[in-house]
Amino acid sequence: MYRLYARSVQKGLKAGMNYLPWREPELLVGPGSLEGLAGKVKSLGIHSVLIITDRDIAKLGLLDVMLVGLNSLGIKYLVYDQTVANPTIVNIEEARGLYVANECEALIAFGGGSPIDCAKAVGARIARPEKQIPELKGLFHVRKQIPTLFTVPTTAGTGSEATLAAVVTNSETLEKYAINDTSLIPHYAVLDPLLTMKLPPAITAATGMDALTHAVEAYIGNSNTNETWNDSREVVQLVFSNLYEAYRNGDNLTARTNMQWASYLAGKTFTRAYVGNVHAIAHTLGGFYSMPHGLANAIILPHVLEYYGKSVYDPLSELADLIGITSHSDTRQMKAEKFIEEIRALNHAMNIPEQVDGIMVEDIPLMVKRAFAEANPLYPVPKILSKREFTELYEVIRV
Repeated sequence: MYRLYARSVQKGLKAGMNYLPWREPELLVGPGSLEGLAGKVKSLGIHSVLIITDRDIAKLGLLDVMLVGLNSLGIKYLVYDQTVANPTIVNIEEARGLYVANECEALIAFGGGSPIDCAKAVGARIARPEKQIPELKGLFHVRKQIPTLFTVPTTAGTGSEATLAAVVTNSETLEKYAINDTSLIPHYAVLDPLLTMKLPPAITAATGMDALTHAVEAYIGNSNTNETWNDSREVVQLVFSNLYEAYRNGDNLTARTNMQWASYLAGKTFTRAYVGNVHAIAHTLGGFYSMPHGLANAIILPHVLEYYGKSVYDPLSELADLIGITSHSDTRQMKAEKFIEEIRALNHAMNIPEQVDGIMVEDIPLMVKRAFAEANPLYPVPKILSKREFTELYEVIRV
């Protein structure tokens, strides 16, 4: 019965998506494009900004070019650098307090998905000061314009610079969930591949596989448009052509540029077509164990695709053909299985483990409950899983 209900909700959402106030970020693209951000801020008549980042980004000096530009144009700024992986409600409230106390006029999110998610949630709280973060959980509870949001991604994977989602962790309940609203789509995004050149190989791998997961889950789902279908295919091609090279040779600017574009496209795609059960499970691992989201997705993806069985043979066989790993004599099932094995081979080449170490048996029932609640009825997955099936997947995934 819950499957029938979920499918009816998904059909309604897909139809309603055409009437939402979508926007795409205005892009500053290419090596050195960060240098143009201060001028863009100035041109909008903004005099004071809050920069949200994390301590590692601040220590690496990646902010320096931007700060010099802001100083030169007389734009006041304050830096909040306490964002943690899987940003918490505490992070959001601390940053919001600084924004309000210092009468800032805009937000700059600088870093990976965590600072960008934190900045979006800060924007949501500023737009809706009467609501606490848990009250904004789910779909379309903001519905008001947030302050102008500039995003500067320093990883190539989350796609947060293009999405309507801010993922938040409640450190008290260990719950990880998304605030979803079209008002959270950033107004501007800087895609400067030079900012990704210093990424360690392990982060390059995990974030790149995050982009692949976004594209694959969108592609096999039931809420595609022609645009998301085409963008997903481009992302899959870009990842399989560039990710291992970016991992192996971090100084390859072409590979870095292509992965950053793949990340952006994947974010744009899944914000319209949604993700699926891989993300539902990955969010529980982030909430319970602070596991990096991209790494969780990378490990979980082949297991879930395999578990789906024949429900994904058609789309996965198309992707297998796309990346040139099939022969004319292959059946749809054989092609789909080859695609899954290609994901496993890429993971293996980048030292990503096949299973998750550290999942506690006693945590699984609550994680199953939360993953099931996240996925249903929202995610238009090819196969709706029961709680029993989720439990089986956790057992497959854990060491």
